[in-house]
Amino acid sequence: MLNTKQQIENLLQEDASDFEIAKVLKQDIKEYFGTLEESFLQNSGKDFLLKHTRKIDNLIQSVYKIAMRSMFEAYLPLKNTLPITLLALGSYGREQLSVHSDIDLMIVYKKTKGYNAEEMIEKIIYILWDAGIKLGHRVHEIDELFEVSKTDITIKTSMLESRFIEGSKYLWTTIENELQHIRQYEQEHFIKAKIEEMKNLHRKFPLTMEPNLKEGVGGFRNANLVYWIGNLLYNVKHIKDLPQEIVAENDYKKFRIALEFLFRVRSALHLTRKKKEDRLRLELIPQVATYLGYENTHQGHMKFAKTVTTNLKIIELHTTIWLYELTKEERPNRLKPKSLDDSLNALLQQLSDTCEASFELHPHFLKALSNLPFPLVHNQETIEIVHQVFSKPHAYSFFEALLNANLLGDIIRPMRQVINLPQFDGYHQYSVGIHSIKAIYYIENLNNPNLVHIYNELKEEERALLKIAILLHDSGKGRKEPHAQVGMRLFKSFAEELNLSKEHIKIGKNLILYHNDMSITAQQEDLNSEQTILKFAALFKNKLELDLIYLLTVADLMAVGDKIYNSFNAKLLHILYTQSCIAISHGEKIYETSKRLRKERILKKNRAFSELPRGFQKKILAIPSDLLFMKYSPEKILSIAKRAKEIKNYHFEIHSCDFLTIEVIRKENFDISYLLHKLSRLNIVHMDICKLFMNIKYFKLEFNENINEDELPIIEALIIEALTTVHKLNLTPPKIEQKNMTIDCIHSKEYAMLQLQCADQKGLLSYIIQIFDDLKIDISSAKIHTKSDKVSDLFLIEKNGNFCKNRDIITQKILKNNS
Repeated sequence: MLNTKQQIENLLQEDASDFEIAKVLKQDIKEYFGTLEESFLQNSGKDFLLKHTRKIDNLIQSVYKIAMRSMFEAYLPLKNTLPITLLALGSYGREQLSVHSDIDLMIVYKKTKGYNAEEMIEKIIYILWDAGIKLGHRVHEIDELFEVSKTDITIKTSMLESRFIEGSKYLWTTIENELQHIRQYEQEHFIKAKIEEMKNLHRKFPLTMEPNLKEGVGGFRNANLVYWIGNLLYNVKHIKDLPQEIVAENDYKKFRIALEFLFRVRSALHLTRKKKEDRLRLELIPQVATYLGYENTHQGHMKFAKTVTTNLKIIELHTTIWLYELTKEERPNRLKPKSLDDSLNALLQQLSDTCEASFELHPHFLKALSNLPFPLVHNQETIEIVHQVFSKPHAYSFFEALLNANLLGDIIRPMRQVINLPQFDGYHQYSVGIHSIKAIYYIENLNNPNLVHIYNELKEEERALLKIAILLHDSGKGRKEPHAQVGMRLFKSFAEELNLSKEHIKIGKNLILYHNDMSITAQQEDLNSEQTILKFAALFKNKLELDLIYLLTVADLMAVGDKIYNSFNAKLLHILYTQSCIAISHGEKIYETSKRLRKERILKKNRAFSELPRGFQKKILAIPSDLLFMKYSPEKILSIAKRAKEIKNYHFEIHSCDFLTIEVIRKENFDISYLLHKLSRLNIVHMDICKLFMNIKYFKLEFNENINEDELPIIEALIIEALTTVHKLNLTPPKIEQKNMTIDCIHSKEYAMLQLQCADQKGLLSYIIQIFDDLKIDISSAKIHTKSDKVSDLFLIEKNGNFCKNRDIITQKILKNNS
């Protein structure tokens, strides 16, 4: 089969149309683009871009020759004498052409009487179009270049990148003279405009989890701007050719390695999307990472995304310094180092001293920090400086400076593994380091009067503790273990290094361990449920801890991304905070809830629990009865819950070892008053009633004596009778005095309470429960205890039932035999 060049030659000899020739070129291009994926996998570095650029160069050179043959046939003029020159612009001009990058072409010509240059240029463009090339092009007469460059700064920028491809080198020499004229015209205006343009782009495309590789922070635009200004001022073709005092060799090597990596990422991104794409979206990361040789696993994707962020920050750091060295652009209130050769501690101390107010870092300060010898050496002075920063009103500026100098992990060592760590949760917009620093900013710049008041009421050392916890709250991410637990240990180690008090270390550990709970509770749980409030409030010891977790949660949400913290969740957080402040004043309730929470944590670690379906796990943890969690082992709780899930109507068990115990799980009726009446010859010492889920209840009755084995069938029959039939009993009222009975209809938001403390009497419990049954009162939980002929009975009844509205009737019936 003939190659493309031979086919075109044959068609030219046959005097074929330009369209027929373009079809051959189109097929060649199609086949070439079909090989790019394999070519990229074999060589994905700068050589890949260069080879791709050369292929397009060859194509355009072929089209030029085809147009020449078509125009002049056998009477070809010398190329240098034909006043047409083809130039590459943009990334194509910089020899950084990616797979689907724009192919920008400028054709410059000189009007002469002997040649019809416009017709040949038109032929070139049409052949390229017919060949399927997505072409961006400009056509200018040589004498209008300068005037055209003045009309638009983008046009001037693209002209500065002009690279010769084909045509008259005589004309190219003239073009270069024009370009030099263009470079020298209004340089200061051009530089200011381009810098402002980049600042606007950075505001539009900050360094997020989905970075814009071209126009975002640390992207190709940063590198290009250094090149454009360097080309303007020094007429260099490459950044590395700038003077050493501007671009040091070691810095350039780091920059170039980072840039090469980002070139590879962009090419892989184009291959993945099969079109031009500048934004590394989360859903594209798996395929892009695979193209670059990373493992197709979550950890592999995390490693890749972390490397992308790291290299973007390297580009941002060095280009920021170089742009200043090129332009000497000065702005007020930028902090300069006292000396570029200052030590680590001297630089840190200067930063710390300036944190009394917010400030912007001068590029020379970044340069001084980046010039520090590695590895950085910590000493006691370093630790003391860092400690004092947390007490400063604008600590954010200190940590932002370290983050921008890529030194945050070296100074705040617990952050080392997470500085550029991505957060693939579809929620956070920034990597861990940026997110954590932003949270410090928001806590120092609160604008809600209520939050400002809470923050200002904190002591200086408490505000410092809060900032340490905010900075380290996500420091445990990226490990197999839950990140809050890892973060808690990292905080403890760091806090001990800072010589924090034991009490503050304890508080900080608790804040980090539960730093997500306030947001989750406020936004996902029922804030009208007292159990919800108590379970949250029980995590924190006092109002100070509630203040701190409230402020931490707000700062955390604000730092997640735009519009994440809003009036809706702000209101929910405020409700949870105020309700929790009320709850912690009820110490006994908090104590009981905290005991339940400890049992829940033990249960979550239970292997059998972890193997249950997630929905059933949530159902167990949502069981309203605190008594079940406070009294029973995790194994027993699981056994009761599993049995409850499986029953059709009821299940019971009778145990008669040392004493009689009856356990019942029922879905519907259980006439416990009848059962207790029939067993009144036996003294009941304990009875638990626990509401589970789906209206199912668990009952446990314990007596202080046993029964004979031949009585078991009788007991079993009585239980079945109680479970299947409702009985009308005529019971004798017990003797109870008013002082021995307490009815509390404001016991809690959800429950009223009946408490009896009196002498033990036959039929007492049966009588009380019959009153409840007659009035259709649902017992949510009951704790019955008898000791030394004294009864202590506690009933919790849901308020939405008939208890409180029948309070007088209940009182009258209980005290009936006392009147």
